[in-house]
Amino acid sequence: MILRTSQVAALLLLSSHLLHASALPAASSYEFKAYRMQQYNLHQDKYGCRGAIVVAEARSAVDTSLTRRCVIMKLPDFTTESYLEAKRQNAAAVLILLPQNISAVSEDIMQGFTVAESQILQQETLMPVYVVPEDDQLLYMYEEVNKAAATKSASALVRVLRSIVSATAFQILVSNNSPINQVTDTTIITLEGVLLGAGEDQPTIVITAHYDTFGLAPWLAYGADSNGSGVTILLELVRIFQRLYSDPRSKAPYNLLFSLTGGGKYNFLGTKHWLGENMDHAESSLLHDNVAFVLCLDTLGTGDELYLHVSRPPKPGTSQYDFILQLEQIISARFPWVRFGAVHKKINLQETTVAWEHECYGMKRIPGFTLSHIENPKSELRGSILDTMAQVDIRKLKRNAVIVAESLARFMYNLSDKGSPKDIQVFKGSLDIQDSRLSALMAMMTSVPRAVQLLDREPEHMLLLNSLEQEFKHYLKQVHRHTFHQDRRDPEITFFDQMSQPMMMYRVKPAAFDLFLGGCIAGYLGVVYYAIQNFGNIYTQFKATMKAKHQ
Repeated sequence: MILRTSQVAALLLLSSHLLHASALPAASSYEFKAYRMQQYNLHQDKYGCRGAIVVAEARSAVDTSLTRRCVIMKLPDFTTESYLEAKRQNAAAVLILLPQNISAVSEDIMQGFTVAESQILQQETLMPVYVVPEDDQLLYMYEEVNKAAATKSASALVRVLRSIVSATAFQILVSNNSPINQVTDTTIITLEGVLLGAGEDQPTIVITAHYDTFGLAPWLAYGADSNGSGVTILLELVRIFQRLYSDPRSKAPYNLLFSLTGGGKYNFLGTKHWLGENMDHAESSLLHDNVAFVLCLDTLGTGDELYLHVSRPPKPGTSQYDFILQLEQIISARFPWVRFGAVHKKINLQETTVAWEHECYGMKRIPGFTLSHIENPKSELRGSILDTMAQVDIRKLKRNAVIVAESLARFMYNLSDKGSPKDIQVFKGSLDIQDSRLSALMAMMTSVPRAVQLLDREPEHMLLLNSLEQEFKHYLKQVHRHTFHQDRRDPEITFFDQMSQPMMMYRVKPAAFDLFLGGCIAGYLGVVYYAIQNFGNIYTQFKATMKAKHQ
């Protein structure tokens, strides 16, 4: 009897010791930076995520119980359906793990994610949504919560044993309890510069692109294709046309006005204010004079399609019509595999959103159009955190730059009667569009996220705008920086803070383990208590047993 009691006590002690040794200590934690989903008001409409605080246990997206849990998702898991299911179950938060190498993600997964991203950004939610770049610790957590979800299909005994012995629970915490504050003093900056043509009172061609970005999380919105590609082509046009205009003999009878505008992802607010200032206040603006047309460059970094978006079909004999003819001739003669087409969309003043930048000019009765490889203005490709440098094809970016440059040159210098586009190529030799410069400009544009709410506050982002201004000053004349401040009492757009948060991941054993460990300790103490209380009887039995063995 005494031997059996000793064996039970030893077994309980050993079990409790091993289980305690297998448990991760309560202080085991990992801190990382997470980026909150967009939150903004555009006029009276509210968009994005209204919550920031997270204190919840991590769960897999395939788990059946998500109520008051933080749902961990990788890109393949994040769909509109999975997001809505988490929202329906009143999940505490959603944490999306973003892969370090976006280029390795399959096309189907990227398309599914961007569609879901676009749809949820059109809604308002109280559930906090965060995005964080993957690392080993976070991937370990993801694998563990998925294993835990998989065991729920097993028998009840298997689930209990795994929960007791091997399962690891993860607690996700955002410790910042301060309220989310409005940011209404955001400034929007527009840059402009000019190349003056031959003669006086010549018509002006405006070439413009917006430089800001949009995506699920502002701190991860690098916008390589939309619209780093448009800015890159514009800056290369600035360089090569400055080379032409530097010689008085090769100046065209057109002024070239270049502009880089902010707020393009928010109804082109930078363009709207810049136009208002030039049209209503400035007496010497080139926009007061004869404007041949406005060419807006938007999302031109990939694809074998080019669409010219116009508000109304141009009439024959107009500058717009002649330029479109040159575009068609260049494409058909030198790049026949590129599918080109015009997309007509009337300006609807009742709509709350502006589809393309040229519509802002159309409202001022200035003719213009937008060139893009995107046909639908509501395409999810125009605002995604997956729009990185990996999505841009430098060869196609250069091809689109050549198409725009050669079409402009043939129109401005009236080269239609001089020969075919194949025979007469203006930009070659010393005027050739340089691959290395395009790559360098794209690298500069994607070096930092260019969300509007970051550009006027963070030093690195302000440095990017200063670099763009220096590019203009190096090649152009009459360079001006226009800074537009919103009316704080009635702002057109309101942003919110706490877009980047420190987040903690605690690795702990589940409550079932604590109960089992407590039971083991209680059993061990019970055995010890019993042995002490019955020490005389145990000793007598032990002595008798030893005497019997010796006999």
